[in-house]
Amino acid sequence: MARRYWGRIRKYLHQLARRLFNFLPRQQKFAVYRTFVVCDPAPSERLQLKIAETQEELEACFSLLHDAYVGSGFMKPDPSGMRVTIYHALPTTTTLCAKWDGKVVGTLSLIRDSALGFPLQSIFDLTDVIRQEGAIAEVSALAVHKDFRKTGGSILFPLMKFMYEYCTAFFDTRHLVIAVNPSHIEMYESLLFFRRLTANPVANYDFVNGAPAVGATLDLRQAPAIFRDAYDKKPPSRNLFAYFTNVRLRNIQLPHRRFHITNDPVLTPEIINTLFNVKTKVFANLGERQKAILHAIYNLPQYKAVLPPISEDSERIALRQHDRFSIRCPGKLAYRDERDVKHVIELEVAQVSAQGFQAKTREKVPLNVWLTAAINLGINEVSRIRVMALHDLGKTGYGFKIDQPDRTWRVFVAALYHGSTHGDMDEASRFLL
Repeated sequence: MARRYWGRIRKYLHQLARRLFNFLPRQQKFAVYRTFVVCDPAPSERLQLKIAETQEELEACFSLLHDAYVGSGFMKPDPSGMRVTIYHALPTTTTLCAKWDGKVVGTLSLIRDSALGFPLQSIFDLTDVIRQEGAIAEVSALAVHKDFRKTGGSILFPLMKFMYEYCTAFFDTRHLVIAVNPSHIEMYESLLFFRRLTANPVANYDFVNGAPAVGATLDLRQAPAIFRDAYDKKPPSRNLFAYFTNVRLRNIQLPHRRFHITNDPVLTPEIINTLFNVKTKVFANLGERQKAILHAIYNLPQYKAVLPPISEDSERIALRQHDRFSIRCPGKLAYRDERDVKHVIELEVAQVSAQGFQAKTREKVPLNVWLTAAINLGINEVSRIRVMALHDLGKTGYGFKIDQPDRTWRVFVAALYHGSTHGDMDEASRFLL
């Protein structure tokens, strides 16, 4: 009886403390939140952080997400026991996972822009973010196993660090956007300095079963300076600035990349069929436009049988081909002007074909003049070719044609066109017939 009595007293005092805490001014409240940070710079070797790339890992992530969302009222139970969406079928979406002793205990998905846009665009306006320079990724499908939710961030903070490192070094992302429940937004604002997209919560977000949501964004290019101001004088276990920017966790398994691709598709035809046809009804519930987009993305013979069939009208929809891989390859152009003065111009290749490419430069490039190009396509993969700028495309750069593509270029392009997963890029030569 006494234990039950004191339990009620503690619960009442805890609730009272939370009510009083909510009356604190915003900045003081956020400062208190930051005192709760515990980021271990050397977590247990039992923890592993990696891209979810096998069917087993993806199913474990989606099952964990399902249970967390059902428990929070963000979705109704699904017969599959998983939460899987059309965005998870895109090669521009990467799912990260945290594993403890080999079991998935944390996950989040990073959704890059595509023909489907972002989930949160159904209720939030991203115009101001889109106007800024740099690619955008939506942080979605975050879940931590219930056994680790009260362990001081032992899974959440390593997962966030993995996200930060992957986005800044591998995923070509400058801006993160999120849509979270109002009860969670202050964590993102106080600890990670997300800025709200709108002043007030949205009352009904269909993507999470009609729950209210708040949208927010973070500029990853500005984040280090903001983190430094807030955390640099704190001890190592509470210093998120050092944790995100300087600490190297041996627990993180970053993807191996032979070439300079900026996404890591993992979905083979077999995985797609299992996740989106057999175990869930995601493909069966798609509209005609969504189906047509999938066919434009996975335009390889081996995928045709596992994609949802499209009508004759959809086949006539004018859809451009959507690349399965995105790239970012640095290089240099060299030429001599009419006075025999040598010029060297740095460029960044963003799109390629067998006979040309599109690239951005910070300097003007002469049109209809043969130039010498050295383009770094990957680790020890440099293509040396003669090129000509044919079109000035404004902010998107220049369109170039290639005189004679060398073998390195041909191998790279063949793998982009015929490969389906990021692992295929390591064996790129097999695509060159």
